Amino acid sequence: MSDPVRITVCTDAEAVRWDEFLGAHASGSFYHRLAWKGINEQNFGHQTFFLTAQRGDRIVGIFPLVLVSSRLFGRILCSMPFVNYGGPCSSDPEAMTLLLDEMVALASRLRADYAEIRTLEPLAREFPSALHKVSMTIALQPDPDTLWNAFTSKHRTNIRRIYKNGLHVVSGHLDQLDTFYDVLAESWRQHGTPIYRRRYFADILAAFPQETRIFVVYRDKTPIAAAFNGYYRDTVEGMWAGTDARYRNLQASYVLYWEMIKDACERGFVHYHLGRSTIESGSESFKKKWNADTKQLYWNYYMPGNQPIPQLNVDNPRFRLAIAVWRRLPTRLTTLIGPPVAKYIP
Repeated sequence: MSDPVRITVCTDAEAVRWDEFLGAHASGSFYHRLAWKGINEQNFGHQTFFLTAQRGDRIVGIFPLVLVSSRLFGRILCSMPFVNYGGPCSSDPEAMTLLLDEMVALASRLRADYAEIRTLEPLAREFPSALHKVSMTIALQPDPDTLWNAFTSKHRTNIRRIYKNGLHVVSGHLDQLDTFYDVLAESWRQHGTPIYRRRYFADILAAFPQETRIFVVYRDKTPIAAAFNGYYRDTVEGMWAGTDARYRNLQASYVLYWEMIKDACERGFVHYHLGRSTIESGSESFKKKWNADTKQLYWNYYMPGNQPIPQLNVDNPRFRLAIAVWRRLPTRLTTLIGPPVAKYIP
């Protein structure tokens, strides 16, 4: 008879065991790493509940949860906030059931308005789901020329043409952080989106020194586009990217993405998640040009009292005026007032 499953909250002292389980599990991802616990606590002051399911002394399941609480947006128990997905990770049916049970109980104890669980696969339990987001994934090849030759001739011609605008790409780490942040802050202001503080990105780089990388597109000495990637096992995670709209006509994203794809191939990665996109958006259309496959993302909700699924996104008419006003503010102001707001928008 096997040991019963018990659910505990993981501590920093158990980081090695957590990450060992994660590294051996097919569904383990960069966003499940235990280091996100400290990053969320230290940068945003959020309570975290990184649950483990254990049989005896073995971890058989994990479930990272973060409570994002504010007067403006409510109390949201989320897995995982600020990134593309998270959710429970286990191949043990009993452990999965008990992890979801504990999430429901935890939401009740914390008086959360709801729980939002972002996953790549449907959950074992039926929760209402929003299906408006997809993940675009490129199947990489050891030789980037194999991918290049599979692109349409029009796409290859566009990339060659854009290089002629005098663009070049620099990749790095902390040495490119300030430049990346400046580009992203300007890009997010233009989209009406509050940005996190610079330290958030610095702490991610510090927590994952070998598993993060920044790419910046320059025109001469002027940075015009940038991206921040995470690397875990055989997969590249496209986390954040932005382009300065003042240089939109240069179409720097073509050069940026091709250089990142080449780099991933040459370093031996197998999959490239280009980040989440809204279905039928311009972002999805652009990513399809790289022969990326579309995979449904599941944003699952536990709604106490069977309330409707919340609409905490840019498509909600409630936020249109705020977005319009934000776009008109100077970037130096949005980088000052944005972080106190952004930390409550998971």
